[in-house]
Formats: sequence, structure tokens, C-alpha cells
Amino acid sequence: MKITNIDELEKKLEEVRLAQRKFSTYSQEKVDEIFRKAAMAAIDARILLAKMAVEETGIGLVEDKVIKNHFAGEYIYNKYKDEKTCGVIEKSEPYGITKIAEPIGVVAAIIPTTNPTSTTIFKSLIALKTRNGILFSPHPRAKKSTIAAAQIILNAAIKAGAPEGIIGWIDEPSIELTQLLMKKADITLATGGPSMVKSAYSSGKPAIGVGPGNTPVIIDDTAHIKMAVSSIILSKTYDNGVICASEQSVIILDSIYDKVKKEFEERGSYLIKKDELDKMRQAIFVNGNINSEIVGQSAYKIASMAGITVPKTTRILIGEVDSVGEEEPFAHEKLSPVLAMYRAKDFDDALNKAVLLVNLGGLGHTSAIYADVIKAQDKIDKFSRAMKTVRTFVNIPSAQGASGDLYNFKIAPSFTLGCGSWGGNSISENVGPKHLLNIKTVAERRENMLWFKVPEKIYFKFGCLQFALRELKDLNKKRAFIVADKNLGHIESITKVLQDIVVDFKIFTEIEEDPLLSTARKGTEEMMNFKPDTIISLGGSSAIDLAKIMWVLYEHPEVKFEDLAMRFMDIRKKIYKFPKLGEKAMMIAIATSAGSGSEVTPFAVITDETTGIKYSLVDYKLTPNMAIVDAELMMNMPKDLAAASGIHALVHAIEAYTSVLASEFTNGFALEAIRLIFKYLPQACSQDTINEKAIEKITHASTMAGMASANAFLGVCHSISHTLSAEHHIQQGIANALLIEEVIRFNAVDNPVKQAAFPQYKYPNAIWRYARIADYLKLGGNTEKEKVELLIKAIHKLKENLNIPLSIKNAGVSEKNFYDTLDKVSELALDDQCTGTNPRFPLTSEIKEILIKSFN
Repeated sequence: MKITNIDELEKKLEEVRLAQRKFSTYSQEKVDEIFRKAAMAAIDARILLAKMAVEETGIGLVEDKVIKNHFAGEYIYNKYKDEKTCGVIEKSEPYGITKIAEPIGVVAAIIPTTNPTSTTIFKSLIALKTRNGILFSPHPRAKKSTIAAAQIILNAAIKAGAPEGIIGWIDEPSIELTQLLMKKADITLATGGPSMVKSAYSSGKPAIGVGPGNTPVIIDDTAHIKMAVSSIILSKTYDNGVICASEQSVIILDSIYDKVKKEFEERGSYLIKKDELDKMRQAIFVNGNINSEIVGQSAYKIASMAGITVPKTTRILIGEVDSVGEEEPFAHEKLSPVLAMYRAKDFDDALNKAVLLVNLGGLGHTSAIYADVIKAQDKIDKFSRAMKTVRTFVNIPSAQGASGDLYNFKIAPSFTLGCGSWGGNSISENVGPKHLLNIKTVAERRENMLWFKVPEKIYFKFGCLQFALRELKDLNKKRAFIVADKNLGHIESITKVLQDIVVDFKIFTEIEEDPLLSTARKGTEEMMNFKPDTIISLGGSSAIDLAKIMWVLYEHPEVKFEDLAMRFMDIRKKIYKFPKLGEKAMMIAIATSAGSGSEVTPFAVITDETTGIKYSLVDYKLTPNMAIVDAELMMNMPKDLAAASGIHALVHAIEAYTSVLASEFTNGFALEAIRLIFKYLPQACSQDTINEKAIEKITHASTMAGMASANAFLGVCHSISHTLSAEHHIQQGIANALLIEEVIRFNAVDNPVKQAAFPQYKYPNAIWRYARIADYLKLGGNTEKEKVELLIKAIHKLKENLNIPLSIKNAGVSEKNFYDTLDKVSELALDDQCTGTNPRFPLTSEIKEILIKSFN
């Protein structure tokens, strides 16, 4: 039933209310499953909904809205998945206390035009988690995308067992219908402009609203300038600045003002000239209010609207102004990549300006400061005391910080940010439990832990296979299932040892070059019948990856592949947790090609033949228990395969070294692998003789690169190559080789258009890392840029020596097929699991550019 008038809305409200009454009787277990399925559905639709939102509203960036939609599903689920919300949630026998949770009833949800789909996902999920019904009033300019998001979650919830009609919406929103909804519902969640929030609080029913933001940020003279500027740019350009918590004014102490100004300019910001300021003022403010035409638009477009010529790559428009008064347009919230810049005589002057800016239009919302937490703790304390904001951030990009669970993990993830009584709101934190007090939160920047996980045992050295496998006797193993490429001549080397130590075995050799899910299922059936206590994979990545999937399906036949393949943004926050492995069988991986390093990684790549999609599964439970790296098995490897595998290992090492998760633990493995590959790969691939030393060095380099990438992860070269190889049937190593030079050029900049979404680095440093690789290889060069170019030339020369194709076109892909699939390949690459750890986050258009350059 469509809702377009008062009578239809009354009927829909009753329908939602009846559904909610039934829902209120559900158990915690049933509610949690509905919550999980709804979150998964939202994540699956993240790209579709992001496109719809941008197409309908003309606001923001598709790529950032994809991140927001994903965040709204994954982070909200992760935060609240274990929280009790039904019935008895707390019981204390000594004190005789029992706390019981009951739902409120029907929620009226007001949705803004700036973040329609992510806000709808967020509000739907918290309503389902608490057994409430919810009815949406979309913004008229965002009704299609809002309704689409609500419909997707409703369908998933019903499929998981929720009552029909538990989620509803107004199809043709109007002020009259919205006001009626707020009066009839039991509580209102209002996200929108001040007038809408005021209306919610005037409805006569409880309401949780938000206030406008006008975030000031002080850069103290003790601050890390590069980190401060980089963080502000990361925040201010996120979805073209539509986040209400993003920085609106930056206040800089006089002693460092020129340094900070220069840093902004070097990182792609445009300092508006004095004679251009009035043009920009007229563009950003109309009749005393923000010009809606600039909201969520790019810096270049806004400048064009103002009649100002700036480079297309401009990231932020900065106006140097003096006044913090009502009459100054730059002093207000701008919801766009436009930033006011103030010079302060000293810290007290900066603090006074920040207070005035908050009072002007951001009471209760957000404030930020960049300062050394040891040297300037007194200033930080003074700032946090003075700010009438419920979120005060120290060295944190405010848009990401306010969203929660980023840079400080005690801030609850949310898309509705309460501002306390200062902002005229009923709560003083990110929407969650109700509070009657204003709660101030001062959060210092924190970055999550890293890790280094590899197989428990790694055997290497020429001829080690014979000795390593005999350990199965000591482990009292009796039955081994061997997954091996039928074309390999090394199976007998394994079976002979197994016979000697009296271990029964079965061999499975039906392996494709790109292993298929159907093959994994078939192999698992044979494994189920044989009941092994050991799984031995023998071969390159195809055999080892296939064996990993079979291992999971053998130990846990109840798992669903779509759960295993579920995308994630943070491996620690995955919605789906891989089951424990090793209870039925241990996994031994024996490498016969020096490429992917799959024998030591938590990765498995497999293709679903029904969709043609190549999935990259990642979970440390997929890491083999034992890895055997015996160069003797690689002596007769075809030279073209050796070349492709070696280049694949090189790209693994380069991307691991430049990944945002790179660490001191992975850097050494990556650098040494790169050095060994450059030195020994041409010798290992020589057509004249078999060079045992060179082959062994490349074998070890591949495994070291695998250990580095297993823990630092990879980058956009692998993201694109996964899709490119699947779409055009190019060998994975070759696909990486075709792309790596353009990927390095793309990453090697100090002022990327977009930084990695959630970087570990304080500021972009990819160019420095590429230069360090060049130094390690002793390539020469005086400047970092020279060193990067020398590295690219060295890679190009290595490919030439190995007779590897130098372009996608030369690899056999026709121009028509390439351009026919360009959009598909680019979009899938953006959504690939490896993209998030690339040092520079790509736009879809930039992925296309990399592909086009690599094609020619």
C-alpha cells in the first residue's frame, strides 16, 4: 500500500503497530538473527544504494557513500550484536536487581537528503535490534533511495522471521504527513535541519534529534603539522563534506600559520585570493543561509559556481578570514569542502575564536584540537573544558571520529549524533542509551593493533619435503587426503613417504587453473567419504586455495559459501566469523610454484561458476598448520610459469610494503623478497640451464612475500587484477604485472585525491615507501620522485627480460572486449577486499584510468 495521504498513513501506522506488538514477544535469539540478516542485506546492497543516493540527490561521492552504507551495516552490527535488548538483560542476585528491556513501540524516522541510505540502514537496524517498528519519512529529494534501503532491509527481516509490516515509509512525503507521523508514533528519531528537529520536539511525543554542526579545529604549535593537515583533509573531503561533524573552521597559531598554510596548498587545497573572497561568500550563502546548491559538491564545482578558476584536482577551498561573527559566511556550517582559516595570536586567542564559532551555530556538536598530548596536555584540558560540545576530539579527523569506532573505539558508531541540552537535544552522545545528563567525551586518537600470523611450522631448504612429511608419524596421523594438480610430477614424492610411515591416502586432482566452487564441493564429498585426519595440498595457489575451501566445508558442512565470502572493512569486525578448523584434520600446504605464497597466507581465491565472480576469501583460520617450501619441487617448472609466478610474488611484496597495514614485522620480509626476486628471477627463468640456487632463492622469496602480505594485506593492483584475470582469463601473475607500473604511479603522490579510508599512517607516505624499495635495490636517484621512476623502470626492464606482456592489449585482450567490460571490472575492483589497504583510496574513475593506461 502506497502512503500519499493522511488516511493511508493512519492505516499504515496501525499495520506497523500490530506488527510491532507481535515482534515484542520475540526472543533475543530470534531478534539477533533478524538483526544479522538485515545487516548482511544492507552490506550486500551498499553499492546499489550509494549510486541511487548520489543519482537522486546530486550530493556527495558514490565511493564514500559505499563506505557509509558498509559502515552502517558492519559497524552497527559489530557494536551491538552481543548486546541484550530483550527481556532480562541484567540480574544481580546479591543486590536483587533485575533489569528488563521492553521496546518503546513505533519509531518515526526522519531522513535527511545528505545521507539518505546510510541513515535509513542505521535506524532500521537499531529498531530491529530493540524490537521496535519503524516508519520512515524521507526527504522529498531522497525518497527513492530512502525507500529502496528500507525495502531491502524489510525484505531481509521478513525472510529471517520478522512480522510483515514491521518497517514502513511515506511514499510521497510532505510537511503535513511528517508532522502527523511524529504525533502518532511513540518516539521520533529526527535527523535533518534545525526546523525539522524543532518540529520533532514540538510533536508532543518523545524525540531524539540532532543539532547543526559548526566544528572548529585548533592546530596548536605543538601539533604534528602533516598529520593535522592530512587528517583534516581526510575528514573534510569525506563525501564532499556533508558530514555535519566535519571541520568548518581551522584556527592556527601565528607561529606555525605559514607552515600549515603551505602544507594545505601542497596537499591539493586552494587558498582563495583576497579579490575572490566576496565571490565565494555570495556562492556559499544566499539570503543569510547556506546555499543548498553547494551542499555535498566538489571543490571544483563550487569554485566554478562562484566564478573562480581552480585546478580540477582541488580538494578543499580555503578562505582566510578574520571575523567570527554572524555576518561572515565562512564562519558558519557549510556542508561542503569549503573551510574557513583563522590566524590566532596565541592559544588563548585561538580558544576564544573556537568558543565564538561554536556559539554561532554548533552548540553541543563537535570540536577538535591538534596538539602534542604530552607537551600540551594543559592546552588540551583547557580546550575540552571550554568547549560546549559533547564530542571533543584530540588529533582525530572529526567526520570519521564522530561516526564512532574509528580512531577511538569507545565512541559508539552512529549516524544520529545527539548534542545535549546545548544543542537543544535530549541526549549528549551518539544515539544509543538515553541519558538525562550531558556527557562530555574527550577522545584521543588511537589506532587498532596489528598482528603477525603465519603457519605454526614452516619447513624450507632443498629436499626438506621428505623429512617434514615424516612428522605425521609422530603426530599419529593415519589418513591423508591429497589435493594436487594432475599435471604435476611430484605426487609420488608424497605418496612414497606416506607409504613408508603407514599413512593411508586418497588423491584428488580435478583442479582448474582458476578453481571453481563446484569443484570444491565435489572434492569435499570425496573427503567426507574418506574421512582424513590430514589434508595435503600440493601445487600452486590453485591447488592450495581449493584445498583451503574444502578444508572448511569438510570440517563444517553447515557453513554457507556466501557467509565465507562476505566482504569486510576490518578483519577484526567481520559480521561472519569463520568456524574453528583443525578438529577433524590438519592442513599441510606444499608449494610447487613461487608466486602467491598461498602456503603461508590466510587467503583463498575461488570462482563461483554460476556468477563468474572471483571471490577473495580472507580469514586467519584458513592459514595452513604446516607449510613445506622445497625448491626441489620447482626445478622443472615451465619458464613462462616461473616468470609469471615470480612477478606475482614481487607484486605481493611491493603491495605488502606499501599497504596501510604494513609494520616493522612485515617490512623486512617484503624488502628482502623484493631484493631476491630482482636478483635471482632472471637466472631462475633462464632457458639455458637449471640454476638450483636461483630457483631456491625465488622459492624462499615467494614465501616471505606471502608472509608479508598475509599480515599487511595487499592493494589496488591485486584488486584490479582479480577482476581483470577473471573477466579476460589472464593468469593472475601476468594480470598483476600488467598493472603494477601504473598502480605505483597512481599511489606515489603526497596529496592523493582520496587517502585510504581508515589509514594506519599519520599522513600519506607511499612515495617515501617506494623510494625506500629503490634504495634497498640500490637503484640510485637523488629525490624520492627520481627513485620511484627508477623503480618503475627496473620493474619494466625485469618484465622485458622475462618476456612478460607489457600491456593488456599485448596480453590478448581485444579493444572491444576491454572497453565493453571496463565499467564492470572497475566497479568490482573498487569493491574488492584488497582495495581498503591500498595506500591511496581510488575513485572508480581512477581505476578506469589505471586500466586504460595499462591497456595501451
